[in-house]
Amino acid sequence: MLAHASSWTPAAPLDFSGSHTTTTTPMYTPSTLKPAEVAVALVEQAVAKHNTRLDKTFFKAVLAGVMLSFGGLLDLIISGGSAGLTASNPGIVKVLGGLVFPVGLVMIVLQGLDLLTSNLMIFPMAVMKRAIPWWSIPVNWIVVFFGNLVGSLFFAAILAKYDGLMVDDPYASYVRTFAITKAITPGWYQIFLRGIGCNWLVCIAVWQGAGARDTLSKIVSVWFPIFVFVACGFDHVIANMFSLSLSIMLHSELTTDLYIRKSLIASLIGNIIGALFVGLPAVYFYLGDWHADSDGMRDVEEARIERKTSAPSDSEKTA
Repeated sequence: MLAHASSWTPAAPLDFSGSHTTTTTPMYTPSTLKPAEVAVALVEQAVAKHNTRLDKTFFKAVLAGVMLSFGGLLDLIISGGSAGLTASNPGIVKVLGGLVFPVGLVMIVLQGLDLLTSNLMIFPMAVMKRAIPWWSIPVNWIVVFFGNLVGSLFFAAILAKYDGLMVDDPYASYVRTFAITKAITPGWYQIFLRGIGCNWLVCIAVWQGAGARDTLSKIVSVWFPIFVFVACGFDHVIANMFSLSLSIMLHSELTTDLYIRKSLIASLIGNIIGALFVGLPAVYFYLGDWHADSDGMRDVEEARIERKTSAPSDSEKTA
């Protein structure tokens, strides 16, 4: 995140044409929100998602699955097309794949789409502060899960297999080998632990993106945590929906049953815990004095104090 960047409104020029001179005091606008403000923004985001019609939520989730798959496909093309480099220096190939994969999450954040792994963080935060009812968690998670799955399967079948991009070697062989190293060779507990590390980083990326005010800052702040998780080989339940489903379509050793029992369930549970590792400390650190009533009116004392130098939030205006 471009934490030290800021924007200034320049003072008005001096007026020498009249009998008096007027000046305007420069206004300082931070380019990033304070941590407490980010926590509030994420809870307000969960409230907005809770109030969104389920059909809209579902189709936003479908598009999120497609956007994430764009990044996943680019990662597979670079990694699968670098067999020589993989043999001589596999670490460089992991770095290259990590550098291109984040484009998917950047598009999701900038378009305001619904990705399950970020909702795993913000909905428990909002429920803990009683901003939304508890049942909103299973309803949203189920709708977004299947929306992301539909988008991922659509992309894998139409834009990766049937268009011919990944059906020939070296790409097809790489995808089949990728399924073995990603879902067959590791133990269940290893995929689970990798899921924790993955969504810990993904939620940090979402947190930083929510705190950035301008587009460039959002892109940079989202990019680097996602780069780390991909380069390290952690498991993202939605990203795997594309890559592992594609491997099954290309007749890898991975079966649908094994994928669900071993990879999908393990990475999903790990992703949930990784999200809580970001969301729960945020509630504890920054939202201890945050209150919500039945009308949805909220009062955030710490964030209000920190916002004295910036524009008031919608909840402050309401209060």
